[in-house]
Amino acid sequence: MDTLQIIGYVASVIIAVSMTLNSIVKFRWINMTGAALFTIYGILIEAYPVAILNGFIVLTDMFYLVRIYTKKELFTTLEVRGSNKYLLSFLDFYDEDIQKFFPGFKYKPDLNTVSFFVLRNMNVAGIFLAHKIDKTTLKVGLDFVVPQYRDYKNAKFLYNRLKNRFLDDGIEKIIVFPQSANHIKYLRKIGFEKQEDGTYLKVLKK
Repeated sequence: MDTLQIIGYVASVIIAVSMTLNSIVKFRWINMTGAALFTIYGILIEAYPVAILNGFIVLTDMFYLVRIYTKKELFTTLEVRGSNKYLLSFLDFYDEDIQKFFPGFKYKPDLNTVSFFVLRNMNVAGIFLAHKIDKTTLKVGLDFVVPQYRDYKNAKFLYNRLKNRFLDDGIEKIIVFPQSANHIKYLRKIGFEKQEDGTYLKVLKK
């Protein structure tokens, strides 16, 4: 197998993988990579229609990625009670995906002293469930984002823009018991630090 064939096969695999992704951000990045390889492949074998088409796909993916990363979105929260029917339906609908990040998660209404949906432009993007374990410490039970919104904007909203709200409620520390490798990666990305007991801690500062 020569180099040209390898480029063609690799590009095909990358494009195929991109089509299986739920996250629009990951789809755009991986699809753009595959299209870029196909553009090079088309130029090298002098199949210029292939190169032009895939070059257009690269530009399209770049355009939408720029929009995703620069677009100003309206974030807000919608507080819900523990028995809220939509809340229960949401958790049931996304249970399989939730279990990937929070293995063994079971909803316990009595622990939800702090619970709300995170809305992006009035679309439900995620859910945050937590409870106070003392006057100043909040323990997170679930911080789940639906697949199409996994670009860390929800996390920035929760732990940066809502910081003053938490502080006003007397919350100075947020702790999480990580449930998976993906969860740990997420926590580190948004500024949580591992403690001796295995928990991850974020101290809120004004």
